Amino acid sequence: MKVFLSELAESKLLKLSQYLLEHWSLRTGDEFISKLTKKIEQIAHQPERCPKSSEFENLYKCVVSKQTTLYYRIQLDKKEIEIITIFDTRQHSDKLKKDFN
Repeated sequence: MKVFLSELAESKLLKLSQYLLEHWSLRTGDEFISKLTKKIEQIAHQPERCPKSSEFENLYKCVVSKQTTLYYRIQLDKKEIEIITIFDTRQHSDKLKKDFN
């Protein structure tokens, strides 16, 4: 299945990448992108591999790292997977709810 990022997910990924480069290192940023890429490849081949979100109907929750989780939607009719958002789990969950309003 084709996987794509929503505008929100793209924006959050860009901010996260910038944060990692500014506060950590290029190596840390590269390691994160590698983990993210592997997870995306996994869900492309097995979309229902990750558990359904208990908080948000029709979304799946994929843990990328201890600090990062992505939420995605499977669109079977289009044979696509849309990554809705990328969430920093160190933030309060109310911020995640704002992503879906």
